[in-house]
Amino acid sequence: MKSGKSGLYDDLKRQILTMELDPDEDLDEVSLSEKYGLSRTPVREIFRRLEGEGYVDIRANRGARVVPMNHSTLRHFFLVAPMIYAAIGRLAVQNFKAKQLSDLKDTQERFRIASTEGDTLAMVLENNRFHEIIGEMSGNVYLQPSLGRLLIDHARIGHTFFRPHNDDTRNRLQTAVQHHDGFISAIGAHDEDSVVDLVFEHWELSRENMEMFIAPQRMKADSPADVSSLLMEKSS
Repeated sequence: MKSGKSGLYDDLKRQILTMELDPDEDLDEVSLSEKYGLSRTPVREIFRRLEGEGYVDIRANRGARVVPMNHSTLRHFFLVAPMIYAAIGRLAVQNFKAKQLSDLKDTQERFRIASTEGDTLAMVLENNRFHEIIGEMSGNVYLQPSLGRLLIDHARIGHTFFRPHNDDTRNRLQTAVQHHDGFISAIGAHDEDSVVDLVFEHWELSRENMEMFIAPQRMKADSPADVSSLLMEKSS
């Protein structure tokens, strides 16, 4: 753990994205001040910065909390995410800088290594950074804040995607890696249509994984006969 303002800022972002801090969880200003060797004023400054980026909600007379995630936010997320991702993709093709494309490639290599090694934390953070860079490529002051907010909940809703328990999830993860490679190639080639096609393929993959997290396979219920037998045993 790093101390100071940058350490607190980085740690809170990471903990929110990876669900170490739950949605709606209160942030204790006093304990964070002590833990990071800060007075309460810089802690509040970090809270305000994170509020501006969509990670934290500051309530009058009640302090800061992790931004909530409820049925309303989920509905809005699934409604607008693909539209915003597609618009960001088109603008990224039109406006990207060579340095940004280089940064995107470097981030993708870190994501690839993390996926090979099964490093869940690194996968979450590098995946988030990959899509942040595409947002920066767009250069659009209206869409970038919306993208940033979407990426927070995208990471939180689908964080179990990066825990490859079986062949199916490992294959899905490999597909995501291939999609990232496709984004890099299509952006570098100034191919808007291919980027948008990839956006919707990538979104569909993410949506399926998020649905698997939100509505996991149900537990096997006891049959009525089994329940009846158990009740009879208890009554005898």
